[in-house]
Amino acid sequence: MGNDKSVTIAVLGGTGNEGGGLALRWAHRGYPVIVGSRSAERAQEAANGMNATLGREALRGLDNVAAASEADIVVLAVPYAAQRSTVEEVKEKLAGKILVDVTVPLVPPKVSRVQLPEGGSAVEAIQKLLGDGVRVVSAFQNISAHHLTHLDEEIECDVLVCADDSEAAEQVVGLTRAIGLCAWNAGPLCNSVVAEGLTSILIGLNRRYKVPGTGIRITGIPTGQE
Repeated sequence: MGNDKSVTIAVLGGTGNEGGGLALRWAHRGYPVIVGSRSAERAQEAANGMNATLGREALRGLDNVAAASEADIVVLAVPYAAQRSTVEEVKEKLAGKILVDVTVPLVPPKVSRVQLPEGGSAVEAIQKLLGDGVRVVSAFQNISAHHLTHLDEEIECDVLVCADDSEAAEQVVGLTRAIGLCAWNAGPLCNSVVAEGLTSILIGLNRRYKVPGTGIRITGIPTGQE
C-alpha cells in the first residue's frame, strides 16, 4: 500500500507544523490528502496554502471527524495534550483502518526532559483505548518539522516505525519511504517508548548546539536489506 497512490491519507492536526509538513510531502508525491482540524474552515485555509505551494489542487480541508471518515489511513499529528480527546472524537471513524500516531509526550515547559506517561508509551495507550479493531502505528516522532516543508531537501533522520501488526508497520514504512525518508520497522508498539523519549533528547541537542533539527541514523544494515 505504500506505493498505492489511490490511498487517501487524512492528517489530523494538518494545520500544525509537523502535520502540515507530512501532508504537503504526501500530496507532493501524488497521494490524495485531507487536512484535518477541529475547524473545517481552518483546515481548508491550510490546504489552500499547500495547494498554492504545489501549484495544483492536491489537498482539501475538513473537520477531524469528516477527514477520518473519508480516509483510508489516518495520521494523528496533534499536541500530546490533545491526543486522547482527538482520538475519542473520531474513534467511530477509525474502525478497520490504520492510525499512524505521531504523538510525543512533551510536557511544557521542560520539553527537553524525557517525561513519559505512566505506563510508558503515549502511542501504546491509544492502541489500548481503540482496541483490536484499529491498527495503531507509531512513526515520525523524531523528524523535525523544520525540514519537512523543504520538499527537495534530504532529511538526515531515520523514522522508527513500531506496531503490533507487522503488515500495518510495513505499509507505513512504504508510505514513509515514498516521501523521501528512510524508515525502519522497529518492532512492536511497546518499542515506541524509545522514539517518544528520543524526541526530548533531540530538542535538547537543538538548543544546546543551536541547530534547527538534529536527527538519528540507523547504521550497519547493508543496502538491499531495507
